[in-house]
Amino acid sequence: MNEFSRRRFLGGAIAGVGAVALAGCDRVIQHAGVDQVLRGTERLTMQAQRAILQRERLAAEFTEADLSPVFRANGTRMPDSDEYAQLLAGKFSDWRLRVDGLVQQPLSLSLADLMSLPSRTQITRHDCVEGWSAIAKWQGVQLSRVLTAAGLAPGARYVVFHCADELEQTLDGSGRYYESIDLFDAWHPQTLLAYAMNNRPLPVEHGAPLRLRVERQLGYKHAKYLMRLEVVSGFDRLWGGKGGYWEDRGYEWYAGI
Repeated sequence: MNEFSRRRFLGGAIAGVGAVALAGCDRVIQHAGVDQVLRGTERLTMQAQRAILQRERLAAEFTEADLSPVFRANGTRMPDSDEYAQLLAGKFSDWRLRVDGLVQQPLSLSLADLMSLPSRTQITRHDCVEGWSAIAKWQGVQLSRVLTAAGLAPGARYVVFHCADELEQTLDGSGRYYESIDLFDAWHPQTLLAYAMNNRPLPVEHGAPLRLRVERQLGYKHAKYLMRLEVVSGFDRLWGGKGGYWEDRGYEWYAGI
């Protein structure tokens, strides 16, 4: 089986499970037995992909001739908060990315700080769980560089991405978007904190000033409007405990393609 066929197989497996969630089967997913089957499928998919795709194996990259004329904005297109509005009005000059949790040296990084680090540019395909795809050019700093600067503390296993957009208004903050990946994917060379898209500063609808690109996973993992990176040992203290906004509502935590 060639690389393209393997990726099609793995993508089809995970998309098939994701389709259950998109079909509005929340009550079915919440059934303990069904949830156990779905989580088992997720683990099997992750193990299968990582057995085939080594840490350094790259997702397919394309040329500028392949760029999609239209790249749909998934999820939030403009965070509805006074804080974000003020940051946007100031062209993000006051924005800072906090890096904390299980790190040796907490960081507070401006956009200029991030742009001063060695950058990576990649042209990749974004695959949405809704069934559409698009190709874009991304520029940013590899997540591994930021984590290396912060230094990982004992017990570190996951990176949680806290975002500025709130999809639901809740008292406990569980309606605010967040995502997470493990250190395996955090150190992949194509995992970027992207600040530019198609040779321009990242547009608001695509997550300005900074978004995650984790190219071997589906689109809902690519968190936008990043405000904070938190290194953790587990998800038990994070809202629904599943590691992401959509995961807390029935989606798979590992969305490999």
